[in-house]
Amino acid sequence: MGNRLVAVGVVVACLVVGHVAAARAEVARLTASFSRPSVWGTGYGGQFVVTNTGDAESAGWVVEFELPAGSSVGNAWNAVLGRDGQRYRFANAAFNGRLAPGGSASFGFTVSGVGLPTACAVGGVPCEGVGPAPDGSAPSVPGEPRVTGVTAGSVSLAWAASTDDVGVAEYEVLRGSTVVATATSPAVSVGGLLPGTGYAFRVRARDAAGNVSGSSAEVVATTAPAAGGSAVDVSTAGQLRAALDAAVPGQTIRMAPGVYRGSFVITRPGSASAPVTLTGPADAVLVNDGPSGSGPGCPVPTAGWDSGYGLWLYGAPYWNLAGFAVRESKKGIVVDDSHHVVIDRVRVDHVDEEGVHFRRSSADGVLRDSVITDTGLAQPGYGEGVYLGSASSNWACHGNSGGVDRSDRVQVLGNRVGPGVAAEHVDVKEGTVGGVIRGNAFDGTGISGENSADSWVDVKGVGYLIEGNTGTFAAPGVFANGYETHNPATTPSFANGCGNVWRDNRSDLGGVGQYAIRITSTSKCADRPNVVHASNAVTRAVSGLTNIAVTP
Repeated sequence: MGNRLVAVGVVVACLVVGHVAAARAEVARLTASFSRPSVWGTGYGGQFVVTNTGDAESAGWVVEFELPAGSSVGNAWNAVLGRDGQRYRFANAAFNGRLAPGGSASFGFTVSGVGLPTACAVGGVPCEGVGPAPDGSAPSVPGEPRVTGVTAGSVSLAWAASTDDVGVAEYEVLRGSTVVATATSPAVSVGGLLPGTGYAFRVRARDAAGNVSGSSAEVVATTAPAAGGSAVDVSTAGQLRAALDAAVPGQTIRMAPGVYRGSFVITRPGSASAPVTLTGPADAVLVNDGPSGSGPGCPVPTAGWDSGYGLWLYGAPYWNLAGFAVRESKKGIVVDDSHHVVIDRVRVDHVDEEGVHFRRSSADGVLRDSVITDTGLAQPGYGEGVYLGSASSNWACHGNSGGVDRSDRVQVLGNRVGPGVAAEHVDVKEGTVGGVIRGNAFDGTGISGENSADSWVDVKGVGYLIEGNTGTFAAPGVFANGYETHNPATTPSFANGCGNVWRDNRSDLGGVGQYAIRITSTSKCADRPNVVHASNAVTRAVSGLTNIAVTP
């Protein structure tokens, strides 16, 4: 009898141990799998399926992930959405948190942009179907730049290279807050500078993910004096006209403060080693009350005819224009058949048509650190702030390079354009290539909508880099999109409106504009697509960042 009781006791003990082991094994184990049930040009619909692969019921679940800059969750269903910067948290709803073993629940969301979830986890377990954590490490600060050479118009710099966990994609050279040059190796030549002038430069590095280092220490360099560097001081309109008519390479014409009224035309060239400089303070103001007289069918300086342009360069390469103002004229500054013209710290305002126009193959020009406001006072549809090239309908007059206006490689850097600019703030015409529009501030208040003028920048050229700009819009005005492309057919034929790149731009569309960047055609640019990087950002847009897929 006693032995039998002992045996029963052993059985009971085994059962107890067995129950304890089973209890320890019964836990909920959650996995989450990502998919995109729907995809469109500017975003997608995402879905996660949370599954309990354990042997106990779950009490709830939380899925967290990150999206790259330029992509954001719009709305969600079957989950409670939270956000901290670019990290999103989806907690179960009241009805789907308790999952039996083998059970699952799904939740969905929409994303503006094409960035996919990264660094995703459910209860600490990595999700399925998503990418790795994004590269968030910036490169190290480059070494202090050193001057390796100077000319009258350029400074050469070199510096110790940065390091990065993935790799440095490029270096940016800054003058103040404006990027004035880029390079893929730690050396560069900064051109378009004035002779005998001091400049301060810093360098920063950028990696392929768009992370930017801090800026290096600053170096100051002084350009060489221009060859034959005589100076001519003027204080009247007559003296100014005489000095322009007699200008020689290397000369500097210095305007005293005051208003200079009349027609001012430059037809004397400078040279690469000895540019001519026209300079004056901000209160030295050119005003042209014209036009007057009878002009030719195509604009060319003609005796007895005043074009009405505030300042007109015609066949005058290698000029530097610095510091003064132009206003109350038909057009502001017109640069015709004049390559390597630098316009620096100039103000143009209250003109009937466009502010600054590079025309008739005026290639390799620079417009920087200038202010342009209140254009198009007489013809709003032709009141562009900055105009690069010519419409193909005007190539008969201005197409002096094989029938084309090749005002190529013009750089528009660090300018303030608007308010009161009635047409596009920068209009990039068909047939032009390789320009840079960087670090500008566009204020769309007052844009007219006439002659399709309803964006800050309209790009019909090829291979432009548009980066680091800020744009805003507020009433009054007619505003459709921040940046647009168009693809006009031309003879000769070009891939117009293709191969352009947008990066690091910040756009506030004021609750009116549709897209920050609207690409008109992808099929016409199949061989040379336009690229919109995820580093661009938009606020108060009706539709979103862009209508094409975003590139990381």
